[in-house]
Amino acid sequence: MKSLVIIPAYNEEQTIYEVVTRTLKHSDVSVTNDGSRDRTAEILRTIQQECANKKHPFNLNVVTHEKSTHIPQGLQDGFKYGVSQGYETFITMDAGMSHDPDAVPTFLSADPGLDVVIGMRAKVENVPFYRKIISWLAARVVNYALTPSYFSLGPGLTDCTSGFRRYSRRAAVLISGSTLKSKAFDFHMEALALCVREGMKAGEIPITYVFSNSSFNSRVLKQAMKFGFYLISTKGQRPRAI
Repeated sequence: MKSLVIIPAYNEEQTIYEVVTRTLKHSDVSVTNDGSRDRTAEILRTIQQECANKKHPFNLNVVTHEKSTHIPQGLQDGFKYGVSQGYETFITMDAGMSHDPDAVPTFLSADPGLDVVIGMRAKVENVPFYRKIISWLAARVVNYALTPSYFSLGPGLTDCTSGFRRYSRRAAVLISGSTLKSKAFDFHMEALALCVREGMKAGEIPITYVFSNSSFNSRVLKQAMKFGFYLISTKGQRPRAI
């Protein structure tokens, strides 16, 4: 099955080579260089040349944004590229080594009946306590918002904000063709809601998550809270009606 790993990157010169080259052992990769001002673009060109020279078993595509658009547009443009190129399986992951590239095969071999496979952060390293609390609360809000019944607490997903995921082609088509309302990390909430509200199946597999540098801040937190309330306010609506 033809797979594509989508990685949004902004000023990731310290980690982008390792992340991409390790991922290229398992799958084609599309990196969205989201307006980086460091050596990220140069490093990506180097890897593309290495691919042309057959140093890696898979290929690298680069989507370039002249200005930073943040996670939603970076991932959506990766999905659009993958859908246009006929990929059937899509994985999203971080560019800063928070996600282990060697876990990609585990995602690829997970239950093929699932449209969304979430990497549940079962083992974490260096994660601040406040981030754990935020993720715990977000999981409960999103679970509740995913079901049409006001008396249901949701499907019981443990980690609704993890960005290390596998999506089916029909999920990718839906996400790539939607007008997104998310602005930052809330993309992961929106993508999950879009898929589940369309009747797609979601599940989880355990992963190890290593906290590194993060652009998460109070503004991003407020946006995520705002989006959580938005999801609850549209509870029971199908994606195209949201």
